[in-house]
Amino acid sequence: MRLATYNVEWFANLFDTHDRLIVDDGWSGRHNITRAAQIEALGKVFTALDADAIMVIEAPNTGRRQSCVRALEGFAATFGLRTCKALTGFTNDTHQEIALLYDPDAVQAHHDPQGAISGKKGSTDAPRFDGTFRIDLDIDATEDLVRFSKPPLELSLRTAAGTVVRMIGAHLKSKAPHGARTKDAVMRVSIANRRKQLAQAIWLRARIDAHLKGGESLILLGDLNDGPGLDEYEKLFGRSSVEIILGDTLFDPHAQAALGHRFGVRHATARFGRPGGERFLQALLDYIMVSPDLTDRGGIWRIWHPFDDAECWKIPELRAALLMASDHFPVTLDIDI
Repeated sequence: MRLATYNVEWFANLFDTHDRLIVDDGWSGRHNITRAAQIEALGKVFTALDADAIMVIEAPNTGRRQSCVRALEGFAATFGLRTCKALTGFTNDTHQEIALLYDPDAVQAHHDPQGAISGKKGSTDAPRFDGTFRIDLDIDATEDLVRFSKPPLELSLRTAAGTVVRMIGAHLKSKAPHGARTKDAVMRVSIANRRKQLAQAIWLRARIDAHLKGGESLILLGDLNDGPGLDEYEKLFGRSSVEIILGDTLFDPHAQAALGHRFGVRHATARFGRPGGERFLQALLDYIMVSPDLTDRGGIWRIWHPFDDAECWKIPELRAALLMASDHFPVTLDIDI
């Protein structure tokens, strides 16, 4: 079985208010790329992935008139994808949903949130992901109230082979200091964002521990917006959110490689243009982590990087599509479940 996670930049911009693809020469949210060009590129990438289930990060919007599920299923029908069914959980106000696009012949899935429902005052005991988490991050005797702007998608899956797996799709808070103009403002916003991201990671880790304690198989996929050694503010808190989520139980070979080798060759799942457009910044942000009982299922992890993956590089059409479709690249896991 092939599982994937894919952050599609500005996916919502490709659909009208009735969730139909806008195939025209208007600009998408991607720099200097039209909607038609991005849609065509995405069709090629999703077709090439040929996955049984794809955790789509920054999926199309759900609102008063729009439906992420309807948009994704329409997209799949347009390109004849076998991942023709879509599923979401708690929706959000960011126009960036988390959704599973899957092949119903390979997987049965349903939204299955865990944790107690918390009121406005929140809970210290890892509440449901659409609630509020109370935590004192800096030991100042004052609890912070933390919410997910994009609540993780919790799923129960049964594969065609009969394997039951818990799956969590996550998109943690970005650390980028959006809106900050001065050096002091950048530092203040960056630290505040990292505090919130670490709190989200601790909340997520508590849910992971509960599943593992219950003897459940678990796969966590998504964009964690973090990795060991990515910025100087990590030193203030001791660990990255990726390290918190991994703990000493979950496994992802790319994360493990980054933890073990702070220098030298590094894996990357995202490529961002720097101001001026002359250089690019690469980062490892997207992961597929598995519980200990799944590590001996013959898992093969792959980052579909247009320059670093030999198969992607040797197919010019796919290489170009990966660069045009998003600023992130898909990550896949082939595993015997």
